[in-house]
Amino acid sequence: MQWHDTGFVLVARRHGESALIVELLTREHGRHAGLVRGGQSPKARGMLQPGNEVAATWRGRLDEHLGTIGCELVQAHTARFLDDPGRLAGLTSAVALVCAALPEREPHGNVFVSFARLIGALDSAVDWPAQYVRWEQDLLSALGFGLDFGGCTPPGATADLAYVSPRTGRAVSRTAGLPYHDKLLRLPEFLWRDSPADEAQLVLGMTLTGHFLAHHVFAPQGRTLPSARVRLAERIRQAAVAATISS
Repeated sequence: MQWHDTGFVLVARRHGESALIVELLTREHGRHAGLVRGGQSPKARGMLQPGNEVAATWRGRLDEHLGTIGCELVQAHTARFLDDPGRLAGLTSAVALVCAALPEREPHGNVFVSFARLIGALDSAVDWPAQYVRWEQDLLSALGFGLDFGGCTPPGATADLAYVSPRTGRAVSRTAGLPYHDKLLRLPEFLWRDSPADEAQLVLGMTLTGHFLAHHVFAPQGRTLPSARVRLAERIRQAAVAATISS
């Protein structure tokens, strides 16, 4: 059996003396692993850095076999931000979530497209933290836990959304939610209308998506958020504190 696809490198692990087992997020075949023969050579390891885009060919006797993957570099995104700890933290968190939350070999074309947008934002360094939060929102939607900013409470009150129900994921207007504000999650404006995302808004966004990832995706499996995601949230929180002090 054989297929061709495009994908982003997620993880590359040593296997034996010269090979790597590589996991890709592919457009048509989801999160998929395979053996890369000679993958430990300097050229191959440079290509198979997390976040790089590759053209992949998978071959295996049976569909359920590990198989082998041949890769050709399409775009070396990661080389552009290897010296930026913040963007590397964003990439590491996204990769950890994909590997932990997406079922293997299950196509999620919308996750692939959203991940590609995130890689583009990390690559360009333009508004990448806000794009990261939106990516987590897209991941939740793909996993069946989409946040609903259209069907708000009360119905039709979409002009001043301020909260999200931690149980249903539905948006709540400021007026309706004020009496219960200590039980609701705060909704950052940049997630539901075109507005800039400052450090405080980013903290709200990470708290919001983190709640649903932790309680609806990982807790039912007896797991917690990946440590890389926890570290990214703390980095963004510290940036918000520093911005408050400096102002």
